[in-house]
Amino acid sequence: MPFSADHAEVLGLKALSWLASSDELLPVFLGSSGASISDLRDRVNDTEFLGAVLDFLLMDDSWVVAFCDNEGVAYSSLVEARAMLPGGDQVHWT
Repeated sequence: MPFSADHAEVLGLKALSWLASSDELLPVFLGSSGASISDLRDRVNDTEFLGAVLDFLLMDDSWVVAFCDNEGVAYSSLVEARAMLPGGDQVHWT
């Protein structure tokens, strides 16, 4: 069953919460994204920001596995959710 935009947003919120609770990954996300701690609070309803959170997690398979195992969701769910949020369109060059 394809992800709805609402389901994708919920998963993005869960990913943001999981990331914010990680003493190890949060500084990496903040450093690579340029976001601040206040951005985490202020942009919680910003679907583009949630897409950026998913993009970040998708950069490393071990982060995907850790998050998905924690949430009890399929590993492919992050890619499916990302596709439903702004900027998540897959570019096909062929």
